[in-house]
Amino acid sequence: MDAIYTAVATANGREGRAVSSDGHIDLPLAHPQALGGNGQGTNPEQLFAAGYAACFASAMNLVARQEKIDISDASITAEVSIGKDAADGGFGLAVVMRAEFPDHLQGDAGASLLEKTHAFCPYSKATRGNIKVDLVVE
Repeated sequence: MDAIYTAVATANGREGRAVSSDGHIDLPLAHPQALGGNGQGTNPEQLFAAGYAACFASAMNLVARQEKIDISDASITAEVSIGKDAADGGFGLAVVMRAEFPDHLQGDAGASLLEKTHAFCPYSKATRGNIKVDLVVE
């Protein structure tokens, strides 16, 4: 791959800060309450969900333009879950990508667009074979 852009961020753990090199991101980090934390900051799962949703939505816009499909009323929500990984006793991630589509993209049309987007999206490519990703049309 020939890099066009490289994002740089530094963090010092789940109970610290995450800062991007350009200063646009400067967030306190905290364990979510479900993992025993105080929930008084964002967490890596939220950051991953936001990045994946934004990337997937942008990829879907490109795929839709190529297919001449109007998705002006569509949105993508990424749900990133963390839990125990039975294989090694550590933690693992799972993702549900929810597409909220207008009526003309319900059923097979929407499912097809999601599958094409999932094949094209850089985040989906990065997670393929590593993280279970479910695609849902709503």
